[in-house]
Amino acid sequence: MKSATKKEILEIHKKFIERYDEAITELHYKNAYELVIAVALSAQCTDKRVNLITPALFLKYPNVHALGSADINDVKKLIQSCSFFNNKAQNIIKMAQRVVETYNGEIPLDPKELVTLAGVGQKTANVVMIEYTGANLMAVDTHVFRVAHRLGLSSDETALKTEATLVKKFKNDLHALHQGMVLFGRYICTAKNPKCDSECFLQEFCKSKESFKAR
Repeated sequence: MKSATKKEILEIHKKFIERYDEAITELHYKNAYELVIAVALSAQCTDKRVNLITPALFLKYPNVHALGSADINDVKKLIQSCSFFNNKAQNIIKMAQRVVETYNGEIPLDPKELVTLAGVGQKTANVVMIEYTGANLMAVDTHVFRVAHRLGLSSDETALKTEATLVKKFKNDLHALHQGMVLFGRYICTAKNPKCDSECFLQEFCKSKESFKAR
């Protein structure tokens, strides 16, 4: 598959920013605590599902102090419709405990500190920073990975390598580009039957449309 040219990268950057400059996550949250949990739960689970789960969870455990002392079976019950709920229940409790013990109950808004929390990898940390602080970071989920490869922006085999490539190629406005690529991949450049002819505004830059064109 061909790689996007420098000129194409600039045009793709421009079109994403024009369309998605004001885009924000579809996860519902009121503060950094709720955002970290929502993002952690969203791994291999839809945002819609997470938004159905979190209201009851946040009502019962409104902060890290409450969650850190929670009964794990109760937390599992509250999030059981989420994928990998057993591991996620353990992780968010451990995360809350560490925030209480190490950060005086305040979520650390630094990617290097965030990744020390249970269940928070680089992608989750970057998503939190992008959403909560507008940080110039990129995070690669399945949507971003797919879009980057279809547009010839990356041929990397892992999310982390794809992230590094996108940062190098785009450099600026990474927070908006991340949000835009997520939404574009979720609603237009979908895994199956992408809306190439009806809704895609980047069709001229697509390197693989012939192989997956909607029928």
